[in-house]
Amino acid sequence: MNSSQDIFVERHGPKAADLAIVASVEVIGALLLGVFLLADDSRIIIAILGLLGAGFALMQARPAIEERIIEAFHGARALTIGLGIAIIVVYPFMLQGSSYALHLLILAQLYSVLALALNFQLGSANIPNFATGASYGIGAYTSALLAINFGLSFWLTLPIAALVATIFGFGLGFPSMRTRETYLALVTIAFGVVIHQLLNNFDWTGGPNGLVGIPAPSLFGHSFTQPIVIFGFRAPGQANFYYLSALLVALSIVCARRLHDSRVGLAWNALRADELAARCQGINVVWYKMLAFGVDAFLAAFAGTIYAFYVSYISPDNFTFLVSVTIMTMVIVGGMDNTLGVIVGAFLLTMLPEKLRIFADYRLLFVGVIVILFLLLRPQGLFPQRQRNYKVK
Repeated sequence: MNSSQDIFVERHGPKAADLAIVASVEVIGALLLGVFLLADDSRIIIAILGLLGAGFALMQARPAIEERIIEAFHGARALTIGLGIAIIVVYPFMLQGSSYALHLLILAQLYSVLALALNFQLGSANIPNFATGASYGIGAYTSALLAINFGLSFWLTLPIAALVATIFGFGLGFPSMRTRETYLALVTIAFGVVIHQLLNNFDWTGGPNGLVGIPAPSLFGHSFTQPIVIFGFRAPGQANFYYLSALLVALSIVCARRLHDSRVGLAWNALRADELAARCQGINVVWYKMLAFGVDAFLAAFAGTIYAFYVSYISPDNFTFLVSVTIMTMVIVGGMDNTLGVIVGAFLLTMLPEKLRIFADYRLLFVGVIVILFLLLRPQGLFPQRQRNYKVK
């Protein structure tokens, strides 16, 4: 949107067409997600996936449609945010009490945070990092050990775990500065493998058996194991973690937008375009690379802490190299350096393997085929990276 459109919106408010487009997209998207989560019939699941594929194919063939939708969301920001919050708040009560659907939503939101954390590196700065799963595990184990051994509450372990993981993130970033591209990826892979082996072999981490009995958090006397009842409507106890995860996603989105529009985001994009040119322009390449490692680990630790207290049991198998690969795939499929795309990619790749269990041993094959088809329809991701627009003042 250019500056003249911004001025028009500020003076006259959003157009009726923009409001209709935003409301339609958000409501239809929420309904399709709900049907997908609750569906047991394979035909319904395949139909929804086909509908999504057709929609992305149409936007690929007619870019003007996508541009019009984006323009509407920019023009009706208040409705976009307000309606989005309303849908998120009422959603657990619309899932017919399905604990399984809520479980998938919680996992999808946590993976969205992990994908957004990696996006700062892979999408913004083009730094391949296969250690996000390790930072996820460091956050989970730190918080769980503090809660079990020292009786600290969830709310105290949350910042401590983030701080510990950030220190490890900077520790990984320092030796990585002497490597590039393929060798940098190998260093992060080695770091993830080392962390997994340490968790698997130390006695105080529970070894391969993991940690059991992580206490559920509570807030103002309300335990997160208790259901939520509002005006007679009841949601399972998982709804507590659903709202907590949603809050973390919102925080991650705000951080992503603020960093993208700041000097830090510009520096990361300069590194992605040409590291040598960025260095010649006076950008401190080492510092900004290490900062990307730190931010990735910080957010991943938050997700790890919520996951540990949610499932109440963690083991090294929850934080393998495959987790890091999955997170990287989410970023690539969704669209690198695109916040919405990364979240959509995380939701898609979290729910697909679960909903395709009906195909038994062939489900992973179907997941791979679907991902390939989406990438063929949208080679740069479901929501490609967009060029920066600068307002003229």
